[in-house]
Amino acid sequence: MKDKIVTADEAIGLIRDGDAVCCSGFVGIGTPDELLIALERRFTSAGMPRDLTLVFAAAPGDGKGQGLNRIALPGLVKRAIGGHWSLVPKLARMATDDLIEAYNLPLGVMSHLYRDIAAHRAGTLTQVGMGTFVDPRHGGGKINACTLEDLVSTIEIDGKTWLFYKVFPLNVALIRGTTADPEGNITMEREALVLDAQAAAMAAHNSNGLVIAQVETIVASGTLDPRAVVVPGILVDRVVLARSGAQPQTYGTVYNPAFSAQTKVAVGTMKTPALDERKVIARRCAFELPLGGVINLGIGVPEVVGAVAGEERLLSHLTLTAEPGVIGGMPQGGLDFGAAINVDALLHQNQQFDFYDGGGLDLACLGMAEVDRCGNVNVSRFGPRLAGAGGFINISQNARCVVFAGTFTAGGLELRVEGGRLKIVTEGTKKKFVESVEQITFNGSLAAERGQPVLYVTERCVFRRVPEGLELTEIAPGIDLERDVLAHMDFAPIVRNVRSMDPRIFLPQILNLSTILFERQLRSRLSYDAERNTLFVNFEGIGIRSTDDVESVRRVMEALCESIGHQVSLIVNYDGCRLDDSIADAYFAMARQLQSRHYSSATRFTTSAFMRMKLSAALSDRGSESQIFKTHTEATAFVASRREAAVRQSIADNAGIGGSRSRTTHE
Repeated sequence: MKDKIVTADEAIGLIRDGDAVCCSGFVGIGTPDELLIALERRFTSAGMPRDLTLVFAAAPGDGKGQGLNRIALPGLVKRAIGGHWSLVPKLARMATDDLIEAYNLPLGVMSHLYRDIAAHRAGTLTQVGMGTFVDPRHGGGKINACTLEDLVSTIEIDGKTWLFYKVFPLNVALIRGTTADPEGNITMEREALVLDAQAAAMAAHNSNGLVIAQVETIVASGTLDPRAVVVPGILVDRVVLARSGAQPQTYGTVYNPAFSAQTKVAVGTMKTPALDERKVIARRCAFELPLGGVINLGIGVPEVVGAVAGEERLLSHLTLTAEPGVIGGMPQGGLDFGAAINVDALLHQNQQFDFYDGGGLDLACLGMAEVDRCGNVNVSRFGPRLAGAGGFINISQNARCVVFAGTFTAGGLELRVEGGRLKIVTEGTKKKFVESVEQITFNGSLAAERGQPVLYVTERCVFRRVPEGLELTEIAPGIDLERDVLAHMDFAPIVRNVRSMDPRIFLPQILNLSTILFERQLRSRLSYDAERNTLFVNFEGIGIRSTDDVESVRRVMEALCESIGHQVSLIVNYDGCRLDDSIADAYFAMARQLQSRHYSSATRFTTSAFMRMKLSAALSDRGSESQIFKTHTEATAFVASRREAAVRQSIADNAGIGGSRSRTTHE
């Protein structure tokens, strides 16, 4: 067992010509640079190993020549299969110059392939990639002409077309952790992410391959907490101790305990972004944020959406996520991208894509480089420049709603926001709304068929994908439709009812977006049945956390009740409603006031015994008629029985046989 602990050169010396080598890493997080340096050193000195196949999900590299860029050497690499390429520019250049066979597959599919290789399945079966450049009918993810083997095919199951990504053996897995014992058990307590280290190690091990782990520390046998072990020793063949200081947490940060969830940090001091075109776009995108929703924000302009949400005090109402496994907290940018502070949970990357692919995201806000008349988006390939899809295809295709964000043109664009209006100082030289995108990373027509809401937000206008194509729906104040929009597009969008973008977006003051979104959400949760004179309110999963929220509830409820003009029977669903204790008294006082003025009866239900107790104590008194039930069925049955009783009483009264009031009338 002690033979597992070796030098980097000894471990890398076990790699053979022609091996398929997978490497962990998301930018610099989890990237085993000590092992890659040793591989580079061996090849440059001995000319071996040769003709490797490199396999990677995210792009483990850059920060100027680090990660896989170190081993992008002619003769060393024969083939590369990767999810994201923009951070491995040296390897990408070899691919676009036809020097190696190369594939770009969706990042989430790459993550799932590790599991399927480990389980000896035939491949990964999924809808992810349909209608994009990964679809075998549109190239199958092949990057260049010298790449001939088909890794993706289509399969018909029950009349539905699926994409099938076939597996291949992994001979070597290069992974990174924090601590190892002599048996090879690996923990990751100082890592910002766990990524696919476990799945990749299992895939290589079950392919009769070799697993090499780079770590910071080696401890005695039996001292690791088994619950902290991410990669068990049965999967690990060799352990390499990194040199002191040679394993930074990210390429941008040597070590931040907040990235590894060892500390929490205050986020109230976030820098307020200047009111420029990026903030204008981010503000308009922020109007689409679903309170209580789960969200993914891409890099670039979408990162500013997070800053706007912080400025508008929306973060407590949202759950932000990042594709390498982050749930909650605040994702970071730049060379720290992938890390996050104050996370709620950290999943393996393949698990995160299970969640994403299954529709777990309420909203994705992503960048856009090219858009065409069909609403197709390209972010992956631009002539000789290969960015790769990364997680974009998984995320954009499966989110319940997607918002693409970016400037209207590129290349020298200069704008000014002044006096609540947008002014174009210098127009960009490159059009982004083109007749046909160079590569389809997102298929607008497929989204329309599926009924997925899609928005395209720029600083000067907003488009929406409708069944007929791309429709222009909003234009910024100060912008001329013909001169500033239509003249800089290669196609004519659908133009019907164009309205002005919200003027508050172009003013320096806070938008008060939390109130705007909260009240919009409330209005969408009210339903009035005039025939039964019943108002149904759905507070399921909603958060009422401040006195401003209480006032919003009062304002929205009172406006609707006054428009009805008479008292109504109220039914409220409180299942999963989060009511902060600090404002509970104010909320219930408001609810009692509304009840006395606008409701002939009030029926509330929730499966939470604690909430039923709170509601009963606060709202049931001698002066009001309020009923608390456990389920919707019980609540509606009670209201129906009361209504039927009232009808019977009315019939009896009209017949003069119903009771004291009829007798009094006759008397």
